[in-house]
Amino acid sequence: MPVRHPRYSKEEFARRGDDIYEAQVRPQVEMGNYGKIVAIDIETGAFEVADEILTATDSLFKRIPDAQPWIVRIGNRAVHRFGARSLKKTV
Repeated sequence: MPVRHPRYSKEEFARRGDDIYEAQVRPQVEMGNYGKIVAIDIETGAFEVADEILTATDSLFKRIPDAQPWIVRIGNRAVHRFGARSLKKTV
């Protein structure tokens, strides 16, 4: 497997990814895909939607081997949840 290196600073990577998601990708994927993952190439705007991060990025890399993927969970601000979940039982 080839080693991929980012070609942009973290700030530029995030700016490009967020801009492409909001302007181009979100209107196409938001309806009916809540909670799924979208991997976006920040250079071309190409994207793949899947249930898991690896599935989305693998599909994107098959199409664009040199992609610079930005990952978004559709309908959420974060891809992963950090911290403890409530232990309170609901009856």
